[in-house]
Amino acid sequence: MSSNGSPYRVFYSTLSLAFIADICLLFLVPDILHIFSYLPRDLNFLEHTSDLGWKEHQRARPIIIDPGLYHSKKSGVFSAKEKRSLPASFKLYTGSSWVVLSRSFLEFCIWGWDSLPRTLLMYYTNFLSSPEGYFHTLVCNHKDYQNTTVNHDLHYMKWDDPSKEHPANLTMEHFDNMVKSGAPFAHKIAENDPVLDKIDKELLKRPRDKFTPGGWCLGSYGLKKDPCMVYGTADAIKPSLNSKRFEKLVLRLLDSENFRSKQCK
Repeated sequence: MSSNGSPYRVFYSTLSLAFIADICLLFLVPDILHIFSYLPRDLNFLEHTSDLGWKEHQRARPIIIDPGLYHSKKSGVFSAKEKRSLPASFKLYTGSSWVVLSRSFLEFCIWGWDSLPRTLLMYYTNFLSSPEGYFHTLVCNHKDYQNTTVNHDLHYMKWDDPSKEHPANLTMEHFDNMVKSGAPFAHKIAENDPVLDKIDKELLKRPRDKFTPGGWCLGSYGLKKDPCMVYGTADAIKPSLNSKRFEKLVLRLLDSENFRSKQCK
């Protein structure tokens, strides 16, 4: 809970990490917060697996040096001819780089009251696409957090090749499946693609060139009026009926047949 007494504000800071790099919101924020408010606060949503597949030889075994860690300007990485073996003191996991993490787990990552977060931080310094493995490996190798994982990244994505190395651009033809998935986020959508207007109109109910409506909008509706130009408290949570779609996804993920059986496997 934040200092102003709101139990929701922590979710805003977590979710804001996802509003970048061609990711689109498929639900109003109050809908997402409404469902999260009923969940245990220690859950960590991240797609993960210990089956490294092609990533073992292209990501885990190569030895790389990234000059960008030491210089002010970004540059390409250098690869050594030698290969390294897989670590013996911890098990590697990989998955989606898009995650929704609990506050308690993030505090552990930052404060690191044992050596594991720092050990993995040093290991993944020499690892290509480290966001696809750092949190996954950390959460699954620590006894306090192994049982907090939900094996889903809360994103709807399609892949452009069998290796699942790059997500395909989502378009109008994917809209119905996006909605049916119940996922709160979609990745990736090209800038100015027509499906963005459809999402605004049908899912977010956002008029063109106006704010996305929420419980904080106190103004009156009209042809040229934006009700959100008059606003109240940002903590007003008024979910819509669309929240049921997200609820259905969460219930499926937390079902006894799916939840424990897919943790850190």
